[in-house]
Amino acid sequence: MKHSQSIVTSKLLKTKLLLHHPELAKHIPATCPFTRSGLLRMLERYRMVYVKPDRGSLGIGVMRVEKRGSSYRYQSGVRLFTFRTYEELFRSLSKRIGGKRYLIQQGIHMLHYKKCPFDFRVMIQRNPSRKWEPTGTVGRVAHPRKVVTNGSQGSTIYPAADLLKPHVRDGKTAGLLHRMNRIARLTAALFSRTYPAMNELGLDIAVDRSLTPWILEVNTRPDPCPFTKLKQRHTINKIVAYGKAYGRHYCLTCSKAKKGAVK
Repeated sequence: MKHSQSIVTSKLLKTKLLLHHPELAKHIPATCPFTRSGLLRMLERYRMVYVKPDRGSLGIGVMRVEKRGSSYRYQSGVRLFTFRTYEELFRSLSKRIGGKRYLIQQGIHMLHYKKCPFDFRVMIQRNPSRKWEPTGTVGRVAHPRKVVTNGSQGSTIYPAADLLKPHVRDGKTAGLLHRMNRIARLTAALFSRTYPAMNELGLDIAVDRSLTPWILEVNTRPDPCPFTKLKQRHTINKIVAYGKAYGRHYCLTCSKAKKGAVK
């Protein structure tokens, strides 16, 4: 069934859509609604998970939850909470969540830069010919005291290739970036079949220690602010031009994210 809207807010709904595609499904972390039994099962299997709002953006409300030996802990913002039992953990999380709908996502052990995890934002847009085109990829290094990489949470922005080079052998950085672009193209084609009014997507992609890309989230109204932190302006200029062609105008006042340079 086709839908007229161009924005989809439910992360669970977007995940279910991605799982219909055999190739994309291989890049989706295990995900389920937040429940007492669901969280226990996910922690037993993965040891580390993320608990996040089903609807929301900017990394607000995202928590990393871990089972460490016989104890449990979670981090919210810069605060870390530790518990002796699962029941204590679940009560605390439930109180913090309140009546909002949350989900649980398998934790991906991302690559690190200076001991901080990083992921990538891949932007894909309809170009003036109405074809889907990846228009840019940036790396986002988490704030040293936080678990999310959103620019609005104080992350530092780097050229994607600069972050990958120390982790990828034999100059195969371009191949991994090409693989991320392929994932973005497949995602855009899949989403636009159900939502033909869509013109742009921003994929948050993590790369684990085996160099496997994982789709953490698909944003249907992406903020291009991270791209303003790149030294070269051609990427943000193209994003803005393509957006203008389909009627989108961006706020490019991006004060919280920082510009980084790999030495």
